[in-house]
Amino acid sequence: MEQLFYFYQYLVYFYACAITVIYFILAVFGYFKILKNKVKYTSKEENTLKTHPKIAPGISVVAPAYNEEVIIIENVQSLLNLDYPNFEVIIVNDGSKDKTLELLIDNFELQEVPYPYIQKVRSAPVKRVFKSTNSFYERLTVVDKENGGTKADAMNAGINIAKYDYFINTDVDCILDKDTLTKVILPVLDSKVHVIAVGATMRMANGCEVREGEIVKAKAPNRLIPLFQETEYLRSYLLAKMGWSSFNLVPNVSGGFGLFDKNIVIEAGGYDSSSHAEDMDMTLRMVAYMCDQKKEYRIEQIPDTCCWTEGPPNLKVLGRQRTRWGRGLLQIFVVHRRFMFNPSYGRMGMLVMPYALLFEFMAPIIEFIGIGFLLFLLFTDQLNSETFWLMLLFVYMVGATMSLVSISFDVMVKKQYDSYFQYFKLIFLSAFEAILYHPFIVFFSLRGYWQYMTKKNFKWGEMTRQGFTQETTSKPMETTIS
Repeated sequence: MEQLFYFYQYLVYFYACAITVIYFILAVFGYFKILKNKVKYTSKEENTLKTHPKIAPGISVVAPAYNEEVIIIENVQSLLNLDYPNFEVIIVNDGSKDKTLELLIDNFELQEVPYPYIQKVRSAPVKRVFKSTNSFYERLTVVDKENGGTKADAMNAGINIAKYDYFINTDVDCILDKDTLTKVILPVLDSKVHVIAVGATMRMANGCEVREGEIVKAKAPNRLIPLFQETEYLRSYLLAKMGWSSFNLVPNVSGGFGLFDKNIVIEAGGYDSSSHAEDMDMTLRMVAYMCDQKKEYRIEQIPDTCCWTEGPPNLKVLGRQRTRWGRGLLQIFVVHRRFMFNPSYGRMGMLVMPYALLFEFMAPIIEFIGIGFLLFLLFTDQLNSETFWLMLLFVYMVGATMSLVSISFDVMVKKQYDSYFQYFKLIFLSAFEAILYHPFIVFFSLRGYWQYMTKKNFKWGEMTRQGFTQETTSKPMETTIS
């Protein structure tokens, strides 16, 4: 037993050191990637697409909706107000039981239209397709379908309707910046290698001032749970994913926001309707398709904040979200186990999957076992207090430092908050993240693993929405397409 304790202590030590080294490397390369992006893509390039619409690729914005009556109108309005010459908005009503569809029909003057629906990828049956009788909403299409149980199924229905070669996967609880489509398409146009997907930074909209479907004043969330998530998101997107992007090793393009090559998604079989981690699942299968076809590819990540989402406001809703994420992560390794350490799938099989297994999937398990060992040593009076406090301080300082680096990266990209006090809130709370927030994330992840193994609660969980306060609601600006 004593040897087992020593083995585990050394395991945790080297595990923590490995994570520290990896995040240090990601931070360094992420920093230079951000600098390169700022120099390469300026307002000049963005304006070129707006002033020359013929060279701007068409983009379909697909947003599934399930029981979203609280926020549906304001957020669809936001999508329709995007500043890009060639785009459409597709809302997929995934069998909502509330007034989501009725509100859409009434507010956007929709009527059912005949539509040659071709099922390129599988989804639950589509019942009706709606278009607006008002020319102000000519970009909008609403798909009414039977509930498929997951967002992935709803996305497939949207892809079948989409008319453009690129599509955005987003949620109706998200508010996109007006120049979002221009920012995410530029890396596609600029690359000599086929870019199959592009991700961007997502932020918490909780606490922001919203008017007419647009963020008019960005503020850090006022409640604890979204405030912790804000720092967590910055760390994930600006540090980790920007770093991975430098090596073309982005593990997944977020299901909350991402640009995808529609043809590659279709060739890869579309979204897996049984998946509870449809973003990582789709990313892996797109990469696998490119590897099978022996084609070069890139997955890009841009540092710009393009998407603001309403994060879980409390522990109950956070628990639903993170439990589902835990189920989805375990599902990924079960469904795609053939990719693991498979040289046929290049960097995905040899680097991305092993990293995700060791440092994302295993992390909650190692932490949980560590707590058990710690309690045992404490109660049996075998705890080396000097070593314990030194290791605890080391792990704590590494986490706090990564949070500070991520916050500084955000200021470097664009100072979203007009007051440094808002950033101070993030910095101050990051000092307590390991104590007040992270233990719950560990618990919810383990609960998700358990639910997957016991086949419990496999439903698209409802997220309680609070909505955004808006002063007025106006029609989108009429745009002339050349």
